[in-house]
Amino acid sequence: MAIAEAAEAGLDVRPLSGSLGAEVRGLRLAGAGVDEAATVTDLLMRHQVLFFPEQHLSPDEHIAFGRLFGRLEGHPNLATDPERPEFFELRATDGAGGIADEWHSDLTFQDEPSIYSILHMRTCPAVGGDTMWASMYRAYDALSQPMKELCEGLSAIHNAAPHDRAEKMAVHPVIRRHPVTGRKSLFVNEHFTRRIVELSRAESDVLLAHLTRHATQPRFTIRYRWQAGTIAMWDNRCTQHHVLDDFTGERVIQRVTVVGDRPEPAAPLRHVPHDGSRTATSWWDLPYRRFLRERAGT
Repeated sequence: MAIAEAAEAGLDVRPLSGSLGAEVRGLRLAGAGVDEAATVTDLLMRHQVLFFPEQHLSPDEHIAFGRLFGRLEGHPNLATDPERPEFFELRATDGAGGIADEWHSDLTFQDEPSIYSILHMRTCPAVGGDTMWASMYRAYDALSQPMKELCEGLSAIHNAAPHDRAEKMAVHPVIRRHPVTGRKSLFVNEHFTRRIVELSRAESDVLLAHLTRHATQPRFTIRYRWQAGTIAMWDNRCTQHHVLDDFTGERVIQRVTVVGDRPEPAAPLRHVPHDGSRTATSWWDLPYRRFLRERAGT
């Protein structure tokens, strides 16, 4: 949806950076229906992350809004409310607690990672605790052509080691194609991505370090300063995000997550998994080899 079309629909849509992000006013999310969801989806395909100030949704309204976009799933490694298993809350005080302060896309250690995350800022500090997002479309576009060609033939293992669940793993393409826009995006992140399957450990370490550093260049990002009652919604298929742990006071967020998408490689994967020599250093690869064997049924 273009800005002119949004204005005709009674919406005020204000882009917040040259790469991604827009603030949307004039749309009440509580009680929204399929028409409003279609409008939000159109805007999200254009801007990748949207902010809706002054919404103040109840947990049930938050859940109902999320269900307009697909199946919801609670966080697999965090405590949830038994009465609302698809809904969770994170609290942090004076920089300690639930703070996602590494760049990541949500739940990439699952075979079907998050499609959308919908976050309600319930309580925020007067200063600090901002969140940054980065456009993985822009990150892919800025790669050199030889690097694009290399990465489009590769896949990577992601795991839940940050949640003390290193055995929980998934394999995804390094470059994925968005199922709606058709655009290519970089799909590795510093928080969950552990190893490029087709490369040796040494090669993988070098390439992942380059890609994760490249992906979060300031020119690809937006930094958002929160106000209580703001709803943020972002597309995990083409963004990463990072919370700034620079605040004092209390920060409370509530979130639902839309799942059900299996990443599609941007190009056919061209190589078999790396199977290096069995030396004293090969123990690094044992968990990944076991996982890939089990995945292949061999």
